Amino acid sequence: MDENIEDLMEYGKMIEESLKSVVKKSLKKIQKEGLIGTHHFFITFNTTAKDVVISKALKAKYSQEMTIVLQHQFYDLQVEEDFFMVTLSFNGINETLKIPFSAITVFADPSVNFVLQFQQVNEKEAKEMLHKTQDQKETIKKEENQKPGDVVSLDFKKKTIKKKK
Repeated sequence: MDENIEDLMEYGKMIEESLKSVVKKSLKKIQKEGLIGTHHFFITFNTTAKDVVISKALKAKYSQEMTIVLQHQFYDLQVEEDFFMVTLSFNGINETLKIPFSAITVFADPSVNFVLQFQQVNEKEAKEMLHKTQDQKETIKKEENQKPGDVVSLDFKKKTIKKKK
């Protein structure tokens, strides 16, 4: 199998963009109309991601990941093509956060049990998945190439079941 096979179609990127568009459309809807009914959002994002803007105090407290809630008190929601900005109150201090859609790891609306989880698959994991897929294809090819009358070896292991008295 060729380990240098490259996904020129970029399927993972297409799926990620489609799912992130759900987040973007949801935020644009509440930017325009406000929260509807009991809907509210929990948004978890990577604080170390490129172009995330949060205060030094928040960065110190949430060095890797942070979850914000858009429910009762959020202000100045602005949704752009690649990011959104929102002002939230932390211990009575208003802070404006800039969160690129690419930094979001979880988007949830608990009112309707809706959750999107975004996971970046690293190159090693992608190659491992590709190997498994290629191995399965080769197994299927071998099975298809068998002719009627070929001997197939099956290995059954005997299992003893003990009854309780």
